[in-house]
Amino acid sequence: MKEGTVKFFNESKGYGFVKDDETENEYFVHVSELVDRIKDNDKVTFELKEGRKGLNAVNVKLAE
Repeated sequence: MKEGTVKFFNESKGYGFVKDDETENEYFVHVSELVDRIKDNDKVTFELKEGRKGLNAVNVKLAE
């Protein structure tokens, strides 16, 4: 599992971006890949999966 921070999440549109703490890379996240509800600046853990436009954050949940 990777660790990161929610850079931006638009609940009404159902998507946002997570920034990887280790690499500083940003990954798209869709509401369908959330385990927990997230908001801007939340600390999260996630996995990466190849999407249509590159790697996406999946299995996103709040860090404990």
